[in-house]
Amino acid sequence: MSPIAVGGPALFIGSDTPCVALVRPEIDPAQQGVREAAERAGVTPEEFAGPSDLWQLIADRTDGEGREVALPELADADAAAFAERLLAATADPDAEFTVELAVDGHGLLRLDGRPAGEGFAFLARVTPPGSDGAAPLDVEIGPTALADLRAELEQFRRSL
Repeated sequence: MSPIAVGGPALFIGSDTPCVALVRPEIDPAQQGVREAAERAGVTPEEFAGPSDLWQLIADRTDGEGREVALPELADADAAAFAERLLAATADPDAEFTVELAVDGHGLLRLDGRPAGEGFAFLARVTPPGSDGAAPLDVEIGPTALADLRAELEQFRRSL
């Protein structure tokens, strides 16, 4: 199968595993790989690519535990506001902080940051919506360099 490129805004806290990510995947239906896969699946390339306006919250731990939560109610403005709050919280490299992403009053992601080395370490708590039935998942994320974190946040804001 031809490789399929996936774009769209993405914010990763942590590198590889463990990490949490806020993503809005976009797949271009005009890609050769998408057209071929759609033909094999018996659907149009647009159906195969799916919607490009649906946010997802993804969390992975080193022990194999993880969560993927669809966030159809999350707007780009909400994602941008979360990134702004996190960027503001990291302005003081010596201060602990908590930043939360909530939709319709439900806290989906709480990110507790604490100074560590040249940056911050995090405890992320992912709490799926009540109708999901899944328990919250805590993810310990080791130190992330402040310069790398702020660059990731700036890139995410530009991608929106």
